[in-house]
Amino acid sequence: MADSNFVDYVKICCRTGKGGAGCVHFYRDKKIAKGGPDGGDGGRGGDVIVRGNKQLWTLIHLKYRKHIIATDGGNGSYQLMKGADGKDEILEVPVGTIVRDAETGEQEHEVTEDGEEYIILKGGRGGLGNDHFKSPTNQSPHHAQPGEPKQEKWKILELKLLADVGLVGFPNAGKSTLLSVVSAAKPEIADYPFTTLVPNLGIVNYRDSKSFVMADIPGIIEGASEGKGLGLRFLRHIERNSVLLFLVPADAKDITKEYLTLLSELEKFNPTLIDKSRILGISKCDMADDELMDGLKKELKANSRKLKKVPVIFFSSATGKGISELLDVVWKAIND
Repeated sequence: MADSNFVDYVKICCRTGKGGAGCVHFYRDKKIAKGGPDGGDGGRGGDVIVRGNKQLWTLIHLKYRKHIIATDGGNGSYQLMKGADGKDEILEVPVGTIVRDAETGEQEHEVTEDGEEYIILKGGRGGLGNDHFKSPTNQSPHHAQPGEPKQEKWKILELKLLADVGLVGFPNAGKSTLLSVVSAAKPEIADYPFTTLVPNLGIVNYRDSKSFVMADIPGIIEGASEGKGLGLRFLRHIERNSVLLFLVPADAKDITKEYLTLLSELEKFNPTLIDKSRILGISKCDMADDELMDGLKKELKANSRKLKKVPVIFFSSATGKGISELLDVVWKAIND
């Protein structure tokens, strides 16, 4: 399935390298039988690092790579030679990737820039050689430090998609159809709920060669913030969208109630989401006759206080009616 190419969640076991041991050695040559200590330090163990890469948009390259293992540091040697450092394991990830502790679920870091690096797990430090332990009272130390042991922990990498506009709505609200009409994206479209199981991105070409990115988020149901339906799995993608375009079909029983339910689920998931710019799009208007459309407009006008003056646009992806007006409002919201 093409959908399997999008992976936004992986659980990996990270193991760092152990530090190399310091060396116990004393200088010797043909003229000096008993020289001072010259044991070198051990090298550090390799780290496990994530690095942001704006060319990536999925974590699929890590899906089957469950164990990430960095190499050990080398042991110190004579003549103060330091052991080689272990090789770091650098994981390229899309911008917007979150690192979590698998046991506690606590968020440790979010990669927000291209080239940004974050050490998931630090390798062991190398031990000090016996040269570090000489003193006026102990000029021949027979002691060096062992390297620090390796660490092993399970980590979770989650991806939040970055888009200018996120489509929010119940299943079968027409989100995928709208994305397919205004962009070159080809999401799966069908007349049954939860057709969209992964987010889809599309670049919308606007007037005068302008463009913006639109994200089709899998359908939300009441209780999604508590794990119902597809649950919390995709709500996080909405966090990185500048504008939220709520879609409610014209044949809904109560448009205002559906919109407020969607808004409530977002607020429960993350209260800051309601501070984003919002637009209410009434989709599938080709299914409503003039009389029904007049009734819907009067109903929404009467509920304007509940809607808090959110712009309302009526459109039909099937006929193209209202699409230009919708994109004009979206573009204005993005730039505002």
